[in-house]
Amino acid sequence: MTIVRCPWTGDDELMVAYHDDEWGAPQHDSRRLFELLLLEGFQAGLSWRTILHKRARYREVLDGFDPQRIAGYGDAKLADLMADPGIVRNRLKIAGTVRNAQAYLQLTEREGDFAAWIWSFVDGRPQLPSQPRTMANLPACTPVSDGLSRALRERGFTFVGSTICYAFMQAAGLVDDHVVGCHRYRGPVPG
Repeated sequence: MTIVRCPWTGDDELMVAYHDDEWGAPQHDSRRLFELLLLEGFQAGLSWRTILHKRARYREVLDGFDPQRIAGYGDAKLADLMADPGIVRNRLKIAGTVRNAQAYLQLTEREGDFAAWIWSFVDGRPQLPSQPRTMANLPACTPVSDGLSRALRERGFTFVGSTICYAFMQAAGLVDDHVVGCHRYRGPVPG
């Protein structure tokens, strides 16, 4: 029996595993959500496949996405990151990682748990599509991703435009955009 998946996976084994095990699964771990937000920012202008294939190296060079450690990175560490061929070497994105870690620490100091704060944008439960969808009619952003983007920017985050925030919401399971026919689809059954 053939397993049907969202078509964006293609036949890339890493993408298939990511789709089947992670994408759209509700994530409530604050550090994991921070990692996803940073990775989505690194994806800007690139494909998720590129970032996914570099994720292990990101975890290594960014100290397991520890916001406390990243927030303290200085010029020497930033230069090391810029020289690392295993990650996307974009100066603005790398500097944005430090800025985002600092913003994360400030946000959690004021607001408490990052995961609880993020999930408050969807009232604590995954948003399911209200009608069957195909890849062609999935939105790039929504009013909720607009609000999340605005709130993150107001708190000092960068690389958090509405489209990036919507991709983050999909990845973290705040919204479940598996398409009709996909073995992970949980929306309404077509009539």
